[in-house]
Amino acid sequence: MKTQALLLVPVVVPLLGAACFLLATLRPGRCWPLAAWVSPACAAVSLGAAIALAVVRSGHEPATALGGLLRADPLSEFMLIVIGAVGLLATAASPAWLNAEIAARRASPRAAARHSALVQLFLAAMATAVLAASLSLTWVAIEGTTIVTAFLVGQRKTRQAVEAAWKYVMICSTGIALALLGLLVLNAAAAHAGLPAGLDWTRLVAAAPHLDRGVTRIAVALLVIGFGTKAGLAPLHAWLPDAHGQAPAPVSALMSGVLLSVAMYAILRVKAIADLALGTGYPRTLLIILALASLLVAASLLIRQRDYKRMLAYSSIEHMGLLAIGAAAGSPLAVAAVLLHMLGHGLAKGSLFISAGRVLQLTGTHRIDQVHGLASRAPLLAGCLGTGVLALLGFPPFSLFTSELGIARAGFASGLGWVTALALALVLVIASMLLTHVSPMLLGPAPAATDGELAAGAAPPPARTVRAGTAPVIQNGGVATAAPPAIRAAETAKPDARLPGSGLLPVVVALAACAALGVYAGPLATLLHAAARTIVTP
Repeated sequence: MKTQALLLVPVVVPLLGAACFLLATLRPGRCWPLAAWVSPACAAVSLGAAIALAVVRSGHEPATALGGLLRADPLSEFMLIVIGAVGLLATAASPAWLNAEIAARRASPRAAARHSALVQLFLAAMATAVLAASLSLTWVAIEGTTIVTAFLVGQRKTRQAVEAAWKYVMICSTGIALALLGLLVLNAAAAHAGLPAGLDWTRLVAAAPHLDRGVTRIAVALLVIGFGTKAGLAPLHAWLPDAHGQAPAPVSALMSGVLLSVAMYAILRVKAIADLALGTGYPRTLLIILALASLLVAASLLIRQRDYKRMLAYSSIEHMGLLAIGAAAGSPLAVAAVLLHMLGHGLAKGSLFISAGRVLQLTGTHRIDQVHGLASRAPLLAGCLGTGVLALLGFPPFSLFTSELGIARAGFASGLGWVTALALALVLVIASMLLTHVSPMLLGPAPAATDGELAAGAAPPPARTVRAGTAPVIQNGGVATAAPPAIRAAETAKPDARLPGSGLLPVVVALAACAALGVYAGPLATLLHAAARTIVTP
C-alpha cells in the first residue's frame, strides 16, 4: 500500500498543484505571491517520492497502481528522478523569473498563475508517460505533453511565438501520428501471434520472439521515428529550435532537460521489444541513421548561429544523437551511460536555459552578437552560464564527462567503431562552435553606454521598436539605428538590470549536483545498473 501511494505521488501532486494555480487565477493579485512557491513545493514532493520509491522497492518485483495502469520498475523509477530533479530546478527558478516579467509588465499575475498551472500539468503528463504499464498509455501521455506545452510555447503571443507553437504542434503531431500507426501495427502483430500480449510493456517483451518479423519491422520503424520526432531527432527535428527559442526560460529548461529524455525513454522500451523480435541489427541500424543525421544537423546549423537560445536548442539535438548512439550500442554499460547522460544533460541544459532567460531579461536581446561583457556586468550570471557550457561540453568533473566516456567505450566495444569515431568528430565541431559563440558573450567588452548605470543598479535606457516608414528602427539613449532584419519584436524587449541574484540559486545547486554525480554516483549507480538490466536483452 505504501509503495502504491509513492507511485501515485508524482502524478497526483502536480495535478493538485495545477488546481491550486487555476484557483489562484480567480484572485491573482492577492494569491500569486503565495501561490508562486506552490510549484517548487510540488516538484520537491514529487522528487522525494521518486527517491523513496526507488529505495523502498529496491530488489522487489515491479509495483503497480490503478488496477495495473501504472507500473514502476527500475527504469521508470530512474526516469521519475530525472523528471523530479529537472522539474525542481525549473520550478524553483520560476518565481524570480515570473516576478521579473510581471515587474517589467510583460506578464500579469493571472498569466503567471496560468503558466504555473500548465507547467504542473506538463510534469504530471511526463510522470504518467514513464509510469505507464502499456505502450498505449505512454503514447497518450506524450501526446498530452504536446497539447500542454503548445500553450506554453505560444505564451508570449507574439507572431514568432505563435508560429513556433503551431510548428511544434504540426510536426510533433505528425510524429505522434506515426507512433500511433506503429502502435496499431504492433498490436496487430501481437494479436496475430495468438498471445494475450496487447500493448503491455512486460507482455510485449515476453511475446516478442513470437511476433511476425515483417510486421514488427514496420511497427518498430514507425514507433522509433514517431517518438524520435518528440525527442528532437532528425529528420523531424525542425520544431525544436523554434519552440525552445520562443518558450519562456523555465519551460525551455523542462522541454530540453526532460521532455526529450522522456521520448528517448519510450524509444528504449521499443528497442527492448525489437531486439527480441528482430535481433539487434535492425533497431541498431535505424538508431545509427537517426543519431548521425541529428549530429550532422546540429554541427552544421551551429556554425553560423546568431540566437543563443536556438544555439542551446541545437545542442539538445546533439545530445539526443549521443543518446541514440548509446541506445544503438545496447550493452548494459551503454544503457547505464545513456541514463546517466539524461540526468546530467537535464541538469546542465536546464541550468543553461534558466541562465539564458536571465540574460534576455538583462539585455533585452536574443542575439549573440549583441551580448558582451557579462562577466563584468553580471558576474554570478556569467559564472552560471560559463559553468553550464563547460558541463554541457563534458568537461570533468561533470557527469556528462562520465556518461559520454561510457557511451564512447560502449560504442567501440560493440563494434560501432567508425560510427562512434564519426560521432565524436561531430561533437568536437559542436563544442568548438559553442565556445566560439559563448566566449564573447562572457568575456567581451561591456557596452560603455550602460556601464555606469549598471554599477549604480539602475536599468539602462529602454530599448523600444518604432516605425520609420516601413523599416523598424531601434532607439536607445536617443540614438536611432536601423534594426538588423534578424531582430524580432521579442528581442527588443525592455531590458532590466535589477534582477535578484537569488533567482540563480537553483542553477548553482543544479550545476553542483551535476559535478557531484560525475565524481561519485553513490546509490544512484545501483539504480542505473538495475534500470539497464530492465531493457537489455540477456
